[in-house]
Amino acid sequence: MPNKAKVLLAEDDTSLAFVIKDNLEEAGYEVVWCSDGEIAWQQFQKNDFDICLLDVMMPVKDGFTVAKKIRQKSDIVPVLFITARSMEQDKLDGFKSGADDYITKPFSMQELLMRMDVFLRRTKKMHFEKAHEYSLGRMRFSFADLKIYDGDKVTPLTQREADLLNFFCQHLNKVLKREEVLLSVWGKDDYFLGRSMDVFITKLRKHFKEDPSIVLETIHGIGFRLNA
Repeated sequence: MPNKAKVLLAEDDTSLAFVIKDNLEEAGYEVVWCSDGEIAWQQFQKNDFDICLLDVMMPVKDGFTVAKKIRQKSDIVPVLFITARSMEQDKLDGFKSGADDYITKPFSMQELLMRMDVFLRRTKKMHFEKAHEYSLGRMRFSFADLKIYDGDKVTPLTQREADLLNFFCQHLNKVLKREEVLLSVWGKDDYFLGRSMDVFITKLRKHFKEDPSIVLETIHGIGFRLNA
């Protein structure tokens, strides 16, 4: 875990918030605790956080709203929801709002710490990863710039789109198993993350629709293959 990683903790249950805060600080994190979503959003704009832990049901602004605002400002900072809600639609809404993962109360602090560590290591790797550029048909993909270039047309990508496309480009014209993509890009093979991945696959296909030589193919029952 990065030394003194800074955590935004948004939780209106004071008792639970103190338990989480104490445990995280004991584990070496710096924690900024907010008791409602509006305060959390204000704090996010003032500080550089390494990871955000958001409760879903909060006063003033709920977790979904805060996550969407965070994603408008940053595609890189990991967002984990901490919530008592475990309905399928709630999880899907969470991922749609920009969450990277979802942990349901009650949970062990060890589980939370492990999940946070996974995302922080991945973020650190992203910052130091060597810049890559790939030629795809008539297009050029720059992982460092988060952009696809097609002549004079420039298409910006979110960090997640770029991560996914970068993985496909590293294995161009090869069949990749669905679970392999999830584990490599999301860090976890999970039904709800799989639904989220399908949304990003659709977005990538739209970026390539003007060049028929680039095909992001679904291999039914197995996974995907980026042909170019």
